[in-house]
Amino acid sequence: MKKYLDTSLSAQERAEALTDELTTEEQAAQLRYDAPAVERLGIPAYNWWNEGLHGLARSGTATMFPQAIGLAAMFDTGLVGKAAEITGTETRAKYCAYQKEGDTDIYKGLTLWAPNINIFRDPRWGRGHETYGEDPFLTAECGKAFVRGIQGDGKVLKAAACAKHFAVHSGPEADRHSFDAQISAREMEETYLPAFEALVREAKVEGVMGAYNRVNGEPACANTFLMDKLKEWGFDGYFVSDCWAVQDFHAHHHVTATPAESAAMAIKAGCDVNCGCTYMNLLTALDEGLITKDDIRRACVHVMRTRIRLGMFDGRTEYDDIPYTAVCTEESRAVSLECARRSIVMLKNDGLLPLDASKLKTIAVIGPNADSRAALEGNYNGRADRYVTFLDGIMDKFPGRVIFAEGCHLYKDRVSGLAQPGDRYAEAVAAAKCADAVVICVGLDATIEGEEGDTGNEFSSGDKRDLELPEVQRVLIDKVLAAGKPTVIVTAAGSAVNVHSGSAGALLHAWYPGPEGGKALAEILFGEVSPSGKLPVTFYESTDKLPDFKDYTMKNRTYRFAEDNVLYPFGYGLTYGNVRCTSLSYADGTARVTAENTGERDTEDVIQLYIKDTSEYAVPNVSLCGFSRVSLAAGESAEITIPVPERAFTAVDENGERRIFGKHFTLYAGTSQPDAVSASLGFECVSADIEL
Repeated sequence: MKKYLDTSLSAQERAEALTDELTTEEQAAQLRYDAPAVERLGIPAYNWWNEGLHGLARSGTATMFPQAIGLAAMFDTGLVGKAAEITGTETRAKYCAYQKEGDTDIYKGLTLWAPNINIFRDPRWGRGHETYGEDPFLTAECGKAFVRGIQGDGKVLKAAACAKHFAVHSGPEADRHSFDAQISAREMEETYLPAFEALVREAKVEGVMGAYNRVNGEPACANTFLMDKLKEWGFDGYFVSDCWAVQDFHAHHHVTATPAESAAMAIKAGCDVNCGCTYMNLLTALDEGLITKDDIRRACVHVMRTRIRLGMFDGRTEYDDIPYTAVCTEESRAVSLECARRSIVMLKNDGLLPLDASKLKTIAVIGPNADSRAALEGNYNGRADRYVTFLDGIMDKFPGRVIFAEGCHLYKDRVSGLAQPGDRYAEAVAAAKCADAVVICVGLDATIEGEEGDTGNEFSSGDKRDLELPEVQRVLIDKVLAAGKPTVIVTAAGSAVNVHSGSAGALLHAWYPGPEGGKALAEILFGEVSPSGKLPVTFYESTDKLPDFKDYTMKNRTYRFAEDNVLYPFGYGLTYGNVRCTSLSYADGTARVTAENTGERDTEDVIQLYIKDTSEYAVPNVSLCGFSRVSLAAGESAEITIPVPERAFTAVDENGERRIFGKHFTLYAGTSQPDAVSASLGFECVSADIEL
């Protein structure tokens, strides 16, 4: 038996043995994302590029979940883990089926390039909806759950997760190929690195992907500081470049002069797999003396180790019996629906919601996102086998008459090319005037907020210029509200959008809620489900008060550093109940919170723990350090225990050293954060002093 086939050996030993069976030329070829077959050893071709941010993506039909930002809004790592587990199962099921058909194309492998755990530091960033929001702790907790769900706990990995984009990356999209993100050692450790460290150390993520931009002068995919951090954390998976990022070294960053130099810089730094074509120059780099055979061998060992951990050379694995019928089951759709229910955030309710269907004869459903599948999907998505748009959900749930009017284009000034501007306004107003209640469905989709190159945004390469809705939608809202009917505004968007709701009685933020989003929305509108999502990002009043988009310092950004400019705070979200925390105690690393629902309706809610450190190096405001989703009937109370990690008591000095500096802390518990804006919106926290 060949040594690399001996399953009694470690993955490292087997990978070394397999790599040493290959010639240097064959080793170099295995470092391409589209690695060719080595027929003499029975190694099949393998394409490393697959996606799965919120369900298996770009591989045909698969269960789709709310976009990542919506998963974060659940504040429910158990449900994030379930969604990831389903994604991993469907990835393996499809891989097994594809292998039987000899299909090794892109998006058919077991290496999922997800999750995106960058910090959503600026609301203008178009890709922010791929992340778990602005908070390092929430991002780390969701990311760990996602990785564990994807990878499973079997003898081999069910699929391999990949933490991206390491590490200081969150726009602007238009400049990402040449941009140099300047960041201090303190802010690096305080904000940008914690989630990556948690996924490497605690969740044992198998892959890490570098970013396009430079970080303090060095390309992220060959950054000495970042690569040393991975070594410090004990990372032993594979490192992959973002796609065509190594080409940027010479083409845009100008830190090298030739493709061979770029390939040499990347592989010597520790980049194992090249998504792109620059590693086709590795042998040239070898001939020119820029790298050694050992550099190529080391990277090849890493990639083979991952393939061995996935069971690719073991014959049959424990996952080979997953049938293709495991894809898109009723059970997986039910999880998608539950995620959608828990992700939708109610920002405003003047008593209009829930709607009493028995008192309504006609509802007008208006807006460009009312019957839009794109508004359900986000980006990096697959195709669901069934979609329930917002219009579909309301029509299915409401027993009376539903009148639909598109109202306007998503962002253009007319729907019909030959018409005058505003060609759908009159229809919308007519529908509103003859209805007992109105639901306006506005917002964005991934064609106007998303990744550079994958979007139709002609203004900012996928980023947003401001926090406003497109002008045509703002006009639509004003015209419909002027009809004077009870109105609910529903926004589908992956980021903070300032909807000037005016006289509207309720405002819901639905994110990109997945294919069951319309059903979840209707259940909330008509009171079958109480909304319980919480904002994983701060909704600001205006971008005018934010620092420059290219400034990566955290001053006046995110709830931990915000000085003003907050419209709706991180952690905020209304329910149909009235859950309040009445007592809090702390001992031996555990908080004990008593929560009571004094409202008249049953509800779920999220108990949130925040800590305030008074030491010299503490962040200016509070920091999230724990959370727990709770279900309480009207009038019910419960005691909830929430662990508080030791890390919550640490701060970071100017040299980037993290340790406990303070002795006096205040712990807060509530259903929002302990800030002035939350208090003005009706939320109060209880607190407990802690002395170390």
